[in-house]
Amino acid sequence: MNCSRKHFPRSGATAQRKTVDFAVFLCAVAPLREKLLVPLLLLAFLLTAVPVSSQSGRRQEPGKGVKPREGPIADPNRPSNPPSSPNRPAKAAGDEIDPEDVVKISSYLVPIPASVVDRRGNAIINLKLDEFELHVDGELRPLSDLTRSESSVRLAMLFDNSGSLDPARDFEKQAAIRFFRKVLRAKDEAAIYSIETDSRLAQPLTNDILRLEQTIAMFGKPEGGTSLFDAIISAATYLRPYQGRRVIVIVSDGIETTSRHSDFDYVMQQVLADDCQIYVVQTGLYEGANLRALAAERRMEQLSGQTGGAVYLPKTTDQLDVAFDQIAADLAQQYVLSYYPSADQRDGQMHKIELSVKTRNDVRVRSRKVYYAPKPAASANY
Repeated sequence: MNCSRKHFPRSGATAQRKTVDFAVFLCAVAPLREKLLVPLLLLAFLLTAVPVSSQSGRRQEPGKGVKPREGPIADPNRPSNPPSSPNRPAKAAGDEIDPEDVVKISSYLVPIPASVVDRRGNAIINLKLDEFELHVDGELRPLSDLTRSESSVRLAMLFDNSGSLDPARDFEKQAAIRFFRKVLRAKDEAAIYSIETDSRLAQPLTNDILRLEQTIAMFGKPEGGTSLFDAIISAATYLRPYQGRRVIVIVSDGIETTSRHSDFDYVMQQVLADDCQIYVVQTGLYEGANLRALAAERRMEQLSGQTGGAVYLPKTTDQLDVAFDQIAADLAQQYVLSYYPSADQRDGQMHKIELSVKTRNDVRVRSRKVYYAPKPAASANY
């Protein structure tokens, strides 16, 4: 091909001159195409072999990785996975998962608070786990753990502000205030429910004793109906999410009049399902018994007995103060044992518990008598 300009038509137009110049350039570089082909191919291969650090062209700084996707917040109480040891090197990508690296979800825990006293009523506080024996539905079952009163307490006091309250109103309030001062430690919290026609949470959980005292002191003249069952169910539901011992202290005559949930068996099931321990300071029964008061007394005995608490029937104001003292001492001296039912024992039924001390026959154990075993969720792995 002859690339000289004289073979291309001349024109005064600028666009035509540029076209001619480009054509002349192509003719001039034609002999070099074959010589440049191999180096260009080699350069393209090298460029594709080198990884690109990022789309922006900037190299990632050492020690700074890509921000991970957000996931579930780790449980601060769960120990982190142990670091790799010299005898157990870290797993490389693609290796099989070591079973020790898997975080396993624990099965359903049944807490069993227990008070142990001798024949004189003195607390026994030096027992070990292997000295206790547990029977569930008549069969021996293993206990997995034992702690003492160092476990935290979440307590709800249900204070009767209904019209059936007894005349010793002011003293009841003062005794309740002194109770908070004796029982609450820095790691414990308490809430207060007002029992009335529409029972309500008067003070949410707090460890501020002054706020608890003020809530009790500000309760006005008692009036209206007694929705005791509603208050019990609400308190048990309120305490359910919290770890540690869940305790309900009822300060009432126990007479029920206006609750929406009037079925006592349902109330009992809810309390047991939420693992609450119930103590009752049953006031207002000083003038003598009647059928209504006797029914209330039996219900309070069932609630406390089945959950491992106690019921107190003070007849004088001095006995009322003693009752609060005994509850505070009981919570301070308790054992808390743990039982893990197997998956096949989670059947949505109530199961009877019998806890004893096998090494001594001179002691009395007070603990819950029943626990509720909810069925596993369909998506849970046990």
